[in-house]
Amino acid sequence: MNTGFLPITKQEMLDRGWDQVDFVYVCGDAYVDHPSFGASIITRVLEANGYKIGFIAQPDWKDPKSIDVFGEPRLGFLVSSGNMDSLVNHYTVAKKHRGTDAFTPGGVMGKRPDRAVTVYCNLIRQTYKKNAIIIGGLEASLRRMGHYDYWSDSVRRSILLESGADIISYGMGEHSIVEIADALNSGLDVKDVTFIKGTVYKTRDEDSIYDAIRLPDFETIEADKLAYAKSFAIQYKNTDPFQAKTMYECYGGKTFVVQNPPALPLTELEMDDVYKLPYMRAYHPSYEAAGGIPALQEIKFSLTSNRGCYGECNFCALTMHEGRIVQARSHESIITEAKQMIEDPDFKGYIHDVGGPTAEFRAPACSKQMTKGACVGKRCLYPKPCINLNVDHSDYLKLLRKLRKLQGVKKVFVRSGFRFDYVVADKNKDFLKELCQYHVSGQLRVAPEHISNNVLSKMGKPGVEIYNEFVKEFEKVNEDLHLNQFIVPYLMSSHPGSKLEDAIMLAQYLKKNHISPEQVQDFYPTPGTVSTTMYYTGLDPFTLLPVFVEHNPHKKAMQRALIQYWKPENYDLVKEALKEAGREDLIGFGEECLIPPRKMTYTYKMGKRGDKKTDAGKKAALASSKSSNSKSGGTKHNSHDKNSHKNVSKHDGFKENSARKKNDKARDSKSKTRRKR
Repeated sequence: MNTGFLPITKQEMLDRGWDQVDFVYVCGDAYVDHPSFGASIITRVLEANGYKIGFIAQPDWKDPKSIDVFGEPRLGFLVSSGNMDSLVNHYTVAKKHRGTDAFTPGGVMGKRPDRAVTVYCNLIRQTYKKNAIIIGGLEASLRRMGHYDYWSDSVRRSILLESGADIISYGMGEHSIVEIADALNSGLDVKDVTFIKGTVYKTRDEDSIYDAIRLPDFETIEADKLAYAKSFAIQYKNTDPFQAKTMYECYGGKTFVVQNPPALPLTELEMDDVYKLPYMRAYHPSYEAAGGIPALQEIKFSLTSNRGCYGECNFCALTMHEGRIVQARSHESIITEAKQMIEDPDFKGYIHDVGGPTAEFRAPACSKQMTKGACVGKRCLYPKPCINLNVDHSDYLKLLRKLRKLQGVKKVFVRSGFRFDYVVADKNKDFLKELCQYHVSGQLRVAPEHISNNVLSKMGKPGVEIYNEFVKEFEKVNEDLHLNQFIVPYLMSSHPGSKLEDAIMLAQYLKKNHISPEQVQDFYPTPGTVSTTMYYTGLDPFTLLPVFVEHNPHKKAMQRALIQYWKPENYDLVKEALKEAGREDLIGFGEECLIPPRKMTYTYKMGKRGDKKTDAGKKAALASSKSSNSKSGGTKHNSHDKNSHKNVSKHDGFKENSARKKNDKARDSKSKTRRKR
């Protein structure tokens, strides 16, 4: 096997003694040879199996010659948009253009097209009419059948038909990509490669499709939302590699898109083999002058320990992409990678993360999953943990202990999302204790997403009482350890099921618990999720019962503003929302009020020694602020109380982690309390 980066030019190909590559990999991301990048894994796996790969990163989609770097490949083209869906990469949930692209040199936006997989495939077809094209990655995987597309607000055909590709390798592709390559290498025509798990192909011969479920025709789901919801439910229930059936969808009465069952999960040995391949763990040196690849900085010193998730949040596409069965690497494999990381001259002693989709999942949910698969129609954690669920943090805890003992490691952080309901379900609290003691940097990010059980039920998340129990346990552990650490909750607005009263309930909860989130995520309807189906159809795909969905942009803005009710720029939206909901009782100066009866026009200029107010009406504002403090038992929020900075921030999402700095920061808390009011 060759060492170094894969060739990105014809000269580099020739320097290796090759006159032709077997596959050309076309990618929407810049070339980063690191196992956190799917393109890197797939190309290294193919290389390990004896195939020659040329890499074309971010070709000029307006120039057909940009695809012709290596000439015609012997076996075919591999196409991916990169680590992200190109449309999510380009647009916010409000469909506004993002300013930067973390997967492009220097973070420059605009180096890849919208719908990159389709555009690249069409570009290839302009020159190479008959060569095999295999598409994969997140963008292709989650558009493998007819799907609702948020950006065009329409139901679109399978990306296999839109792109003109021959095969989709969906989900985790290590097994399927090698099987596809071997089939093509044996001389099979790509049109005959119809038997591989984890792939989608197209045919005009319905009789050739064996033992399969026929989904509603595309024209039916395009016209009928009920049919769309039913079709999605069938697909969702056939995501388990041990139980799933082949499914197919008809287009125009003539063309059939056929999805084979998912590929089997990797064994521990196979996972280890994937991660010991000779990755350069860096971006290509040709990007140095442009400032490198920002996305690499986020994960360069992080360790992937697992994949798959049985948490099944409805707004997450992991079930459709990675599956519910957790696969993990051995401790030895992870320790070996950590030692390689320590030798990097840029390593400063901090391992930024150890985890995956969910940090602490290190094994399947129960013993039967690796032989019989995950239960159809049942969830491991929702609405409460299954009685067969193996709740055990011990293996993950042993791994963390080994990592923090490595010479050269100062701190090992856990920043992957972990399931707080799984932590609560574990009767042994050693994990939470050691997490707080060794693996938190003052703030622990968790994802309750909401606190209204009405909304949480549509998210597939546990009830707020479980989150409250976790908060209580977290605070007790930190108190015992004499640590002043905070929870920073991830929250989501306008998820299907969320009405204005739910958003107000969340705002009240935040006010009561002194939580001031600096970041809020609006629900983003991306392909492949249960929640997106709810958003489009207004139906729960499993029960077919109606689900409220807020589509009005202004009312969505009101829900979002309520989560940050304390921001002056949100005042008008919050006041409008409260009036519309008949909750004028929350407008005033009382302890439970969210906003005052009038918008405060003064601003604060914060300084180290105090604050200055600039406004003709500052005296009235001060009087109002004092009145508010006296009504709400002001000592709890008043900076004159020596413990006030602790009380205000204990269960807190304040952007600053300044409560630990006792002097100047404590004096500032008084002015911040006034600003919130």
